[in-house]
Amino acid sequence: MNVGNLFRSAHAFGADFVFAIAPAIDIREIHKSDTSVTYKHVPLYEFATVDDLLLPKGCQLIGVELLDEAVDLPSFTHPERAAYVLGPERGSLSPELVERCDHTVKIPTKFCVNVGIAGAILLYDRIITRGRFAPRPPSPGGPVEPPPPPHVHGGRISRSGR
Repeated sequence: MNVGNLFRSAHAFGADFVFAIAPAIDIREIHKSDTSVTYKHVPLYEFATVDDLLLPKGCQLIGVELLDEAVDLPSFTHPERAAYVLGPERGSLSPELVERCDHTVKIPTKFCVNVGIAGAILLYDRIITRGRFAPRPPSPGGPVEPPPPPHVHGGRISRSGR
């Protein structure tokens, strides 16, 4: 149920893909909690081992784990291109996987939260820190200034100048 929740959250927050390394469950059977049917909308990659993990060029791997040396999530700047890996329920990321990570972050809680909740917190933090939202006001309430305008892509560029 928690993996389905994690995939659904990834879909809701606009993830470009989801992946699993040696999943302990059949991730195609998570439809009970993944009511958005993520696998029909977002590419799913499965890797047999940590060594098989292949990410897009320039994509940094971020481990989410309660490690002493991990950066507290509220103090972390998310890379533009990132893939996040969370440990299994009742387990941790393997030392080999932590070694593969470009960064490790931890959610500053008193104790571990389940993988579905951890993923939603992580993705929410990413969207509010990298998104285009109006700044929060110093006092309670909504923004006091409008959000920045949406990005507009330029026109087509060709070598002939036409």
